[in-house]
Amino acid sequence: MKRNIVIATLTAAALATGGTVAAFAAGDDETAAQRQSSSGTQVVVDHDDRDDANDADDRADDVNDVNDDVEDRTTVATGDVSAAEAIAAALKSVPGTAVSADLDDQDDNGKVVWGVDVLGDGNTWHSVTIDPATGKVLGSHTEREDDTAQVRAALKGASVTAAQAAEAAAAKGTVTSVDLDDDGASQAWDVETRGSTSQADQDWQVDLNSGKVTADRSDGDED
Repeated sequence: MKRNIVIATLTAAALATGGTVAAFAAGDDETAAQRQSSSGTQVVVDHDDRDDANDADDRADDVNDVNDDVEDRTTVATGDVSAAEAIAAALKSVPGTAVSADLDDQDDNGKVVWGVDVLGDGNTWHSVTIDPATGKVLGSHTEREDDTAQVRAALKGASVTAAQAAEAAAAKGTVTSVDLDDDGASQAWDVETRGSTSQADQDWQVDLNSGKVTADRSDGDED
């Protein structure tokens, strides 16, 4: 920087002559601290370089955040294991009916995984974790919940499974989640898809009996 060269020149001149020279750095966005040297020369400490380094670190952090997001989306777009395949792997591991499958952002180890919920006998729920690259079961745990009647009522007589709903919606994009909507008037499978790194996620409903895919109007999406 020119300002640093001027300060260095003035300081050298002061040391050569034994006199005292004051050097000042000016700027609306700068802060400077002065210290007295042993020769009596006032030297301005310019923090611009340190501020520039901090700004560079901030920019690097922003780039890393973007890269992490792209990496997550790339994993979804190019992964070998689809939602339907993750459900199939979970059902091989535990008995029951798959009620949801979600591509979780991270597990405890910071890895993107499929999380599949399976309704078992009675009030038993199985949560199964699937590797999206290999389809390997990474782990599972079982819980018991009293409120399963509504879910069972929605599934009773349904001819379209969660895996079939995922396959039907796959024509709209890469499926990232499938969930049973047992609350609404028109009960269906709620499916979320992702088109590419530049496209927003979209929500769809898959009819429990016909398998017809329609846009989820509650989110303002269009088919």
